[in-house]
Amino acid sequence: MRLADFRFYAELNDFLPPERRFTSFEYSFNDAQTVKHLIESLGVPHTEVDLVLVNGRSVDFGVNVENGDRVSVYPVFESFDISSLTLVRPEPLRHPSFVLDAHLGRLAAYLRMLGFDVLYRNDFRDEKLARIAAEERRILLTKDRGLLKRNEVTHGYCVRHAAPRRQLAEILARFDLVRLVRPFTRCMRCNAPLAPVDKSEVEQRVPPRSRELHDEYHQCSGCGRIYWGGSHYRRMTRLIDQVLASVA
Repeated sequence: MRLADFRFYAELNDFLPPERRFTSFEYSFNDAQTVKHLIESLGVPHTEVDLVLVNGRSVDFGVNVENGDRVSVYPVFESFDISSLTLVRPEPLRHPSFVLDAHLGRLAAYLRMLGFDVLYRNDFRDEKLARIAAEERRILLTKDRGLLKRNEVTHGYCVRHAAPRRQLAEILARFDLVRLVRPFTRCMRCNAPLAPVDKSEVEQRVPPRSRELHDEYHQCSGCGRIYWGGSHYRRMTRLIDQVLASVA
C-alpha cells in the first residue's frame, strides 16, 4: 500500500466530494500508478488539467506517483501562457475551436452566433467525438466525464450548468473568450463563415416585408442561408449583451 498527498485547485474541486475540496488529503493506492490514472480515479478528467506538480516539479501524465509524494493539480490556464511550465499537454489552444456532444445543441448554436468554430451533430457517437477532438485539435465540450477520460482527448471541458445561456457564459469565462467574440460572422445552422452579399442577388429569397425594411444581407458560404437584421437579430443582440455583461 502506498500513500500520497493530493491537492486540487480552483474549479477542479467541482469533481471532488465536499470533504476533499480546497484542501490537501491523503490517497492510498496499490502498486505503481501514473499520476493520470490517480487523478482520474479521484474523479477529475485529465482534459481539465493543465499543470501537475509532484513535489514541486512539473511532470507529465505518465510519471508514476511514489509513496509519500505531494501532488498538486491545477486547471486549464487559457488566459495566460504556461507553456514553459506544463508538461501534461504539448501546447495550449490559443485559437480555440470546439466539438460538442449531442446534449449541447443550443450551446453550439450560441457559440456559433458569437463567431466560434463549432462542430455539432446530434448523432456523433463518443468514439467519433473523441477522434474529431484529437485529429482536429478541438476542445471537446460535454457533460459526460467518462468521455473526457479517453486517452486520445487532450483538450476538453465538462460543462457544469444546465441552462444554455448560463452554459454560454460559463464557456466564455472558462476559456477567456470574450476578447475573441465576433457576433454574426458564422452560420448558426452549418458553422460556415458568413459573407456580405448584394441585396439584388438574394432579394427573391427574402420575405417582402424584410426587403422593404433592410438593405444589408449576409450569406452563408456553406449552406447558402441568408441573414439580415430583423427582429430575430435584435433578440439575439440583446441576448449577447446580457451574456457578455454577466461575464465581465
